[in-house]
Amino acid sequence: MKKFLLALTLILMSFSTMHKFYVSVTNVNYSEKNDSFEITTRVFIDDLESVLKERYDIKAALDTSSESDMADFYIEKYLRAKLVVEIDGEPLNYTYLGKKYDADLVLFYLEVENVGLSNLKSLAIYNEILTDLYDEQKNIVHIKWKGDKKSFVLTKSDAKGMLNF
Repeated sequence: MKKFLLALTLILMSFSTMHKFYVSVTNVNYSEKNDSFEITTRVFIDDLESVLKERYDIKAALDTSSESDMADFYIEKYLRAKLVVEIDGEPLNYTYLGKKYDADLVLFYLEVENVGLSNLKSLAIYNEILTDLYDEQKNIVHIKWKGDKKSFVLTKSDAKGMLNF
């Protein structure tokens, strides 16, 4: 009887649907040595592939031997449209340094050079990554500078995190 109940439980559990979480994590670290913001963003590979297919009609096949030659082009294009860094109300140009895969995540490396932190009045991060595809998307942003840390949870309806210095 115990074996039957265990088997029945396993069968019923296999038909249940799991809730998927839609989240990205962005770390913005100020490097005093380089006077730059070093930005790392983590996104689930399957979610990124879905948004690239939806927006640009590209089958990216990320982290496979058949990854599209155009994947980096469209990833950078998407990031520039959805992740904006502003200092004192002015949008900054950042350098897309590349990506790395880690299990089911893709990590993006970006850098904003010549920040001049001592003269800053405000820093704003707009993060709308994947909010155009998933209403439930949460984008967590951690900002570290000179030993201080501030975190934001950004959503489709509230996509801006701001620090005043």
